[in-house]
Order: sequence, then structure tokens, then C-alpha cells
Amino acid sequence: MRWLVPLALITAGPAAAQVVAPAEYADTQLPDSDREAAARGLMETLRCLVCQGQSIADSDAPMAGDMRALVRQRIAAGESPAAVRDWLVERYGAYVTYDPPLGAATWPLWLAPLLLLGVGAFVARGSFRRKGR
Repeated sequence: MRWLVPLALITAGPAAAQVVAPAEYADTQLPDSDREAAARGLMETLRCLVCQGQSIADSDAPMAGDMRALVRQRIAAGESPAAVRDWLVERYGAYVTYDPPLGAATWPLWLAPLLLLGVGAFVARGSFRRKGR
């Protein structure tokens, strides 16, 4: 029993050290309102990799805060929103954006709605034909 207290103290140190302070630009707006508007517009189109249902602008997850900080830092440095988006897509994959580019891996995402619409029209047509007879 005497070894429980030292063991608890030893394991509590690393657990407490994992609390990460938010990045400088995570929740701080840029002084230039045009650049902040560009950064905010881009953040609303990027998916939080932890929450998956929220943009990084809306998410409170630490990962989203880090991504907001990256976006603001790069926009503040003079990069265009398109360049920042391309960099994030290169780093995290097309999943990070709500508007994935058309490519070999994403063509089913773009084709599926059209295919489902066609199947629905075919089923509806068949249903209306049966009712007309």
C-alpha cells in the first residue's frame, strides 16, 4: 500500500504535462480585418479532423484550435487562402475540406448523388406506370 502514493505522484506528472496551451492565433483575430475575413472564410470550409461534423471555425477541439492557428499564421504571412487550403489538403488529405477536389479517389463522392437520383427517377417512373394501368 505504501507504494501507491509514490506511484500516483509519478504517473500524475506526465498526465498533467500533456495539457497544451492554445496556439497564439487559435482564438485571436488578426489585426488586419481583410486577412481575418479571408482566414475566417477558409476556416469555415475546413473540416475538424476530430469532430468530423464541424468546421474548424466552430469546433472547440484542440486540433481545430491548432488548425485555426495555422490558417491565421499563414494568412498573416501573406499566403492566399487557396495556397493554405492546398497545403492543408496535402498534409491531411482531401477529407479536410468540405469540397473535395474531383480525382480518382473522390469521383464516387461526386457520382453517387447523380446515380441515386437516376435510380430514384427509374423507380418513380415504374411506380407511376403501374398505377396508370
